[in-house]
Amino acid sequence: MRCGLLTQKKEPVPLKSIAVEISISGFIADVSSTLSYENTESNPVEAVFVFPMEDGSSVYDFHAEIGGKRIEAVIKEKQEARDDYDDAISSGQEAFLLEESDESPDVFSLSVGSLPAGQTASVSLSYVTELPVQADDALRFCLPTVLCPRYTPQGTTSVTTEVPHVPVDSIPYTLSLTCQLVSPNGISDVKSNSALMPLEYLSDDKTEAKVSLSSGFKFDRDVELLIYYNQPHQPMAVVENGQSSTESGSLMGDPVVMISLYPDFSGLTEQSLSTKGEFIFLMDRSGSMDCKMNEDPDSLMRIESARDTLLLLLKSLPFGCFFNIYGFGSHFESFFPESVEYTQQTMESAVEKVKTMRANFGGTEILAPLRDIFGKACKPGYPRQLLVFTDGEVGNTIQVIDEVKKNSSSHRCFTFGIGEGASTALIKGMAKAGTGHFQFVSGKDRMQLKVMQSLRFALQPAVTNISLNWHLPGGMEVAPISETPLVVFNGQRTVLYAQLKGKADENAAGRASLHYTLSDKEYKTEIHFGLKHDKHCRLTAHRLAAKSLMKGMEDKERLGSEGGDENIKKKIIEISTEARVISTHTAFIAINKEKNEAVQGPMVKRRIPLGGFMPMALCSGAPVMMACAMPRRAMAHPCPPPPMLLGRPKMMFKAQCNSITADMPEFVEKKKERIDPLLNLVSLQNADGSWNLEKGLMTLFSKTEKDVLQKMPVEIKDKSVWATFLALLWLHGFNSHQKVEWEFVALKAVSWIKAQTGLNPKLCLQAGNDLLGCQVDLQTLAL
Repeated sequence: MRCGLLTQKKEPVPLKSIAVEISISGFIADVSSTLSYENTESNPVEAVFVFPMEDGSSVYDFHAEIGGKRIEAVIKEKQEARDDYDDAISSGQEAFLLEESDESPDVFSLSVGSLPAGQTASVSLSYVTELPVQADDALRFCLPTVLCPRYTPQGTTSVTTEVPHVPVDSIPYTLSLTCQLVSPNGISDVKSNSALMPLEYLSDDKTEAKVSLSSGFKFDRDVELLIYYNQPHQPMAVVENGQSSTESGSLMGDPVVMISLYPDFSGLTEQSLSTKGEFIFLMDRSGSMDCKMNEDPDSLMRIESARDTLLLLLKSLPFGCFFNIYGFGSHFESFFPESVEYTQQTMESAVEKVKTMRANFGGTEILAPLRDIFGKACKPGYPRQLLVFTDGEVGNTIQVIDEVKKNSSSHRCFTFGIGEGASTALIKGMAKAGTGHFQFVSGKDRMQLKVMQSLRFALQPAVTNISLNWHLPGGMEVAPISETPLVVFNGQRTVLYAQLKGKADENAAGRASLHYTLSDKEYKTEIHFGLKHDKHCRLTAHRLAAKSLMKGMEDKERLGSEGGDENIKKKIIEISTEARVISTHTAFIAINKEKNEAVQGPMVKRRIPLGGFMPMALCSGAPVMMACAMPRRAMAHPCPPPPMLLGRPKMMFKAQCNSITADMPEFVEKKKERIDPLLNLVSLQNADGSWNLEKGLMTLFSKTEKDVLQKMPVEIKDKSVWATFLALLWLHGFNSHQKVEWEFVALKAVSWIKAQTGLNPKLCLQAGNDLLGCQVDLQTLAL
């Protein structure tokens, strides 16, 4: 009889617990994770743990403790580190290897080798990362715990498909998490998609706080913290001293300045309606989109939420623009052979097709539709905006990002990662490569809210003539680390790094200014910073700067000559080694060289299982486990036979999931009961921004046709004018809390009303308020 924690194959699991400590200062998170292992077997084991990490994270420390001894890791060229690891475990030494996946920079592999029988060990890694700004001005910290098998095109492999997966209630290890927060402007709140202990303030002015994850976390989602600060758009600058032990003139030896700017050119929202553009929506229709957004029994399927969002987007587009919609999976198709002009007829045609979209396209081949889109000529005078919706589970992440980057001069790319486990490398990477913006939609997030923020950016006129200027006192010069931004969005943070060379009085000050042109008007955003160094710094800015520098070089290397540039690779390895920050070409290796005994018994390899897949109950309501847990390449290609899960072919589970969602009466009945008044109103709007006075609109107002016509001012000859005015009043009077979602719908309506002649807005306002029972003024309506 085998004892201890077991996988579903009855194999003992060496990993027992994960403890995470987070320190958030401003918009930077410093994270330390400790993984504790115990070998309960009679033979030595090698434990392999493949896990996700937020893209852009700068991993700077890795060490192990075994038998009371701390073993520090060193950074080496990746293949050299792998060879050292293999040599060490072959000779009976305990060894630890941490490396970034070759296929995606948001997947890491941790190998714990030659752990003797009965031995315990702990492995700690630390990283720093920038926190992105959300639609409601919150900063988002995400601890990825869900690693979905990434769909990989035929003929290639993915490290994620080798990882065993078990139901979330069978994960054989635990997670604890604590977070310390510091902000000079004050912390107003912390929210999460997971259960938290109450927020504890550590200072009277609420500039310091602490929060912890409640016990019993089930690994069924990524841990998300939303941090709300007072004055969130406050520019910030940090000047960080270099390492005293490192020679000056180097990145780690010189001071580094990190600044965050918030460009502000508000007031251009209404101008966005005159934006001429081509809008292409690329929608994931693979099998995994048929899972629920969250664990709530009433939660929408991912594809349902995406359909609702597409409807809102279609209604929000400017009249006269061009658009098209693609669906992709194992194959792809588009609504129209090429982008068509946005008219009432084309909008209605697209809306009807959106209603029939289902998650029935198999795997996730995103590269083919991208190439089809980029292969079609752009329309002169109509800048192309690409909006991509996907759960982000692909294996050829780098190839996809490179394709977007190669075509970045002809479009902007906006991405939306849907559901738990979406690849941060793919979602962030595509948006950055396409000079756009990314959003993650998970848990109980309302997709429409986040997507409409990105539409605002997509409708924003292109920012041109972007330049960055540094102003320093005599005796100092700047070596920019960050490239000049390729894109600037209103109210969104721009983070820049630079190396400071030379010396100046510590009481002196410097200045950085960002210049750009928008709609023929010149703008400038700047910040002043003192040159007095923080003497107790943790080299946070240096590590993030090193990661930023290496990331840019890695991009150039991949897009350069075939096989890469050896000089660039050499430089990346030098920076990685100096900064102790992992890169695509390096890895951390730690070896306990004091242990040289021969291995007793054959060493057994154990892959640490992951959970995080929505059980079938979340996909369809049926009591069958793990419907969404199969590698999606099993759905895409009929050969070879599908891998097995619990003795059953994984494809069988997916087939059951689809058939249940399509055929079960209670499922269909439940769908009919789902009513979203806002989406109902939006669905009735015409392409030009007007509404017709029809039954659906009056039902929404809970009024009869007689009631509505009796209150209509006599000077209104067109019922559509009255209907549009009432729709505007209803939005402002009863749905002001969702304004971000319907703002462009309302602006189109206002523009249409203003174009009508002989209208008395004050008289219409009074009659409309009386009819609907609301109190809205003309200033609010912008009429």
